[in-house]
Amino acid sequence: MPIFLLLLTASCLPVIFCDTVCPCERKELCQQITDEKDFEVYVFDVGKKAWKSYDWTKVTTVAAFGKYDPELMCHAHSRGARLVLKGDVPLSDIVEPAKRAAWISEKVDLAKKQFMDGINIDIEQEVEEFSPEYYALTALVKESTEAFHREIPGSQVSFDVAWSPKCIDKRCYDYTAIAESCDLLFVMSYDEQSQIWDDCVAMANAPVNQTLNAYDDYIKMKIDPKKLVMGVPWYGYDYPCLNLSQEGVCTISKVPFRGAPCSDAAGRQIPYSTMMKQINSSMSGRMWDQVQLAPYYNYKDKEGKVHQVWYDDPESISLKAAYISARGLRGIGMWNGNLLDYSDNPVAQQQTKDMWNALKPNQEKEL
Repeated sequence: MPIFLLLLTASCLPVIFCDTVCPCERKELCQQITDEKDFEVYVFDVGKKAWKSYDWTKVTTVAAFGKYDPELMCHAHSRGARLVLKGDVPLSDIVEPAKRAAWISEKVDLAKKQFMDGINIDIEQEVEEFSPEYYALTALVKESTEAFHREIPGSQVSFDVAWSPKCIDKRCYDYTAIAESCDLLFVMSYDEQSQIWDDCVAMANAPVNQTLNAYDDYIKMKIDPKKLVMGVPWYGYDYPCLNLSQEGVCTISKVPFRGAPCSDAAGRQIPYSTMMKQINSSMSGRMWDQVQLAPYYNYKDKEGKVHQVWYDDPESISLKAAYISARGLRGIGMWNGNLLDYSDNPVAQQQTKDMWNALKPNQEKEL
């Protein structure tokens, strides 16, 4: 074998892996992003081409939860933003160290092949405290971080956690150890009505005070605020009302979830773009709940049934973003970037711009 082929086989070049050629017009765009940003704006992308309309002056990391798009990789790198893999696996599959190592190796190889900059580990399964899965999950995060940092220097490993560390949805994880083991915790501050223990009524997806108190709980566990990225929802919940009281309380069907008698599964998730088209023709128009600090509205469907819709908009998101500055969190992100209206409609363009701008905690707001 010629000597240059031996050298290429032994050590593949940064932008040409052994079986992969850089898809970017400029080959340097296949080099991984390694610099850490002081403030993270973390975007989950679920596929197609909405990313072309993102506000790339703000984006620092994109978690690719859709089909791999080399064009997205090239563009993200051209803007100095990371593109990271999705990592999900049944915990029963990684209790054994050998199986865990195989999964990690597979993900590292995939990230290299696709010129990506790390991994977002998204495991939202039930875990009993001190069970084999409890320890396996912590080991998975630690070993993934070590492998990615070793094989892709400067790469980023993040882990998605529930809005509160208090065994939400029976996810009783070792949050402190997991935070110590990875670069970032993305706190999914939404779906906060997944377990409703009191009256079965429609409520805010992410009430402001409840949301922020949960960050205090994480910080009290000695988790560094600089490892916490606040997740906000770019979607809402549409609840059919069994009854709408004179006070505007919407009683919902009882749909149990992980031990709780009621849940947000009584409703359905709808994108921000859909709500903005619907709200002006609703029964109520936009209303504001002074306790939950969240917007909502009521409408009637084609059959005349009343629905109540709870969501987040620039006003409620700005209240949360102010906390990020006050407590020194690492940044903010959303589920998900695809849920805005990126059409050329002038009204939609302004609504979309306002949502992106709300992510920037440029001033504290009084709660």
